[in-house]
Amino acid sequence: GMDPCRIEHIWQTLYRGAYFEGGKIAGAVISAVDIALWDILGKSLGVPVYQLLGGACRDQIRCFATPGQLTSEACVARAVALVEEGWRSLRFTPGMADPGWDGGDGAVFEPFESLELAAVWLRRVREAVGPAVELSIDFHHRLSVAEAARFCQRVADLHLMFVEEPIRAESPAAYKQLRTMTPIPFAIGEEFSSKWAFAPFIEEGILNYARIDVSKVGGLSEAMKVAGWCEAHYIDIMPHNPLGPVTTAATIHLAAATTNFAQLEYQHRLAEAYPADLFPQMPALTGDYFPLPTAPGLGVEFDETAVANRPFEPWEAPHWHRRDGAYTNW
Repeated sequence: GMDPCRIEHIWQTLYRGAYFEGGKIAGAVISAVDIALWDILGKSLGVPVYQLLGGACRDQIRCFATPGQLTSEACVARAVALVEEGWRSLRFTPGMADPGWDGGDGAVFEPFESLELAAVWLRRVREAVGPAVELSIDFHHRLSVAEAARFCQRVADLHLMFVEEPIRAESPAAYKQLRTMTPIPFAIGEEFSSKWAFAPFIEEGILNYARIDVSKVGGLSEAMKVAGWCEAHYIDIMPHNPLGPVTTAATIHLAAATTNFAQLEYQHRLAEAYPADLFPQMPALTGDYFPLPTAPGLGVEFDETAVANRPFEPWEAPHWHRRDGAYTNW
């Protein structure tokens, strides 16, 4: 029964209305509602959402690709192929050399082995693509401070654009310690569910790229606040986006309206992963960038009838262990 145009009021009500405020689950729920409200407002006024956020700061939204794991010659071939397609920024992930290793549920991940492997193949990628291509790596918070520092020292001469989420983010103090051990920029924040989670990382100079996820942080309303806070500290945003058409579209509008935007994560072709019968209208990549949307709202159309006829397919993150059986992060 609330007016959908009162977006900030609704955000505050949802966040502060429960006795136990905030949290990652609440952040995801608020994000979904907030993004929908911006879509409603844009469509009701006949303008793209970024126009409501202050207008476009750029003409296109540049993306980076994720070629895969640094485990074999295949990663070099994928990198070269992407560069030949026109991609200028590539982010890799670590893996293991064990035969048949696919990173699925039950996989073994041993940091020392993986770091050595990643350093070797990252160097070969750099040799293959040259100095003009931006390279980076995402550790998905799998390492300790010592492991992360050792890797950064190992690849110091490769001029990486960033190392993403090398350690878990519950302790800003641990990140501050790691920050003193390497000059390589850090990309942090994909799990943060509010501006308050970002606060110590921004204020204490820990992060260099804010990995805002509009589907977790509290929607476009909160994402714009985090982006503005980052701008005051000369920090660029690099939104987290391994997700579907709605989140991709919302993130494109965030990037369009934010002056301190660097690049957008993009891991798959939406048209291949999400059929046109479900999403008759969704963002389409041109080379390594998205053009500015022109349709009202988010610029996404979703067929609720079509999705109702499809079975629900649950997904759970893989569970990894070290060789000694100890649990480790996926």
